[in-house]
Amino acid sequence: MVRRLIAIITSLKLTIICLVAAMVLIFAGTIAQVHLGIWEAQQRYFQSFFVWWPPEGRGLRIPIFPGGHLIGAVLLINLIAAHAKRFQWAWRKFGIHLTHAGLIIMLAGGLFTDLFAVESHMRLTQGDTRNYSEDPRRMELAVINTSNPEFDQVTAIPEAVLRRGGTIKHKSLPFRLVVRHFYQNSRLHMVSEPGVTLQPIANQGPGAQVVVEAVSRATGVNDRDLVSAAVEIIPAESASLGTWLVSDALGAPQTFSGDGRTWQLVMRPARYYKPYSVTLQKFTHERYVGTDIPKNFASKVTLIDPERSVNRNVLVYMNHPLRYRGETYYQAGFEKDDRTSILQVVRNPSFVAPYIACIVVAVGLLVQFGYHLVGFSRRRGTVAA
Repeated sequence: MVRRLIAIITSLKLTIICLVAAMVLIFAGTIAQVHLGIWEAQQRYFQSFFVWWPPEGRGLRIPIFPGGHLIGAVLLINLIAAHAKRFQWAWRKFGIHLTHAGLIIMLAGGLFTDLFAVESHMRLTQGDTRNYSEDPRRMELAVINTSNPEFDQVTAIPEAVLRRGGTIKHKSLPFRLVVRHFYQNSRLHMVSEPGVTLQPIANQGPGAQVVVEAVSRATGVNDRDLVSAAVEIIPAESASLGTWLVSDALGAPQTFSGDGRTWQLVMRPARYYKPYSVTLQKFTHERYVGTDIPKNFASKVTLIDPERSVNRNVLVYMNHPLRYRGETYYQAGFEKDDRTSILQVVRNPSFVAPYIACIVVAVGLLVQFGYHLVGFSRRRGTVAA
């Protein structure tokens, strides 16, 4: 049984099956982008272990095809196992060993990037200082205790927890949150608008005058879902504080009182806090003469890190990112007022893997071809003699 399993894992047939499955997955995922959008297609097809099919009206999901993570992991295991089984040390095969090692590093790096890399944005207007970046694709419900005049205590509830529904408890909250409704994408209307027939799902705060319409998920490259939810606040030893509508479209936080303290409730993009701060000193946007086509845009920022006694100015522009504490800041965009810069923040623990892999593969191919070239030249010289 063990020998048969080893034979399967090290089989060339398994390699071919993985490569064919990858081709089918890439084709299907590319076609799916038309209806799902790039982000959702990546999540469903390439950044998952299975492609799931949800039968309509059944409330369940059925795996119908291996996803990108599973194909990549199996191919990686197959490549390592096959190489280990057939490994024979000889100088004439040294180049092949290096080439295989480079491919293994590349596959492993790609898998680790998919699993552990985090991308977010930092939006700064001139003079603004931020110590956090925001994920434009994921939301969180922030419950903020504002009673202390010196600082706010924030409890952030991820979108994935809200999506599951049910009751949410946390040791920092003297009340329970019960998710009554959740909308992955929505459109809000005032109750007073003509033609509105829906009823409000909240009875407290501004949400009591608003109705929520469920809509299909956003598919555009720059579009994003408008996540909304209805949350009931139930203190441990008193009556319910009512049901509140939380949505990114409402803007300002909603305030309520509970347990003798003042609280705020707001739906916002998920935040990733830093042990340092970034201040935008100046944003420059140059255009080609006579057009609105960007020629260059750059951000002059001040990086302050008290822990490491760092205080320096950095210019971030196209192809010249800022790298600090394992994160890379790219100049990603700007807003129309030419005063607001958008920096893309990437934390990728395996960002060096592609560079190492390419170098190892190149050296391996060079060594292998060089070895055969030398051997061919020697044989040719012997024949000529």
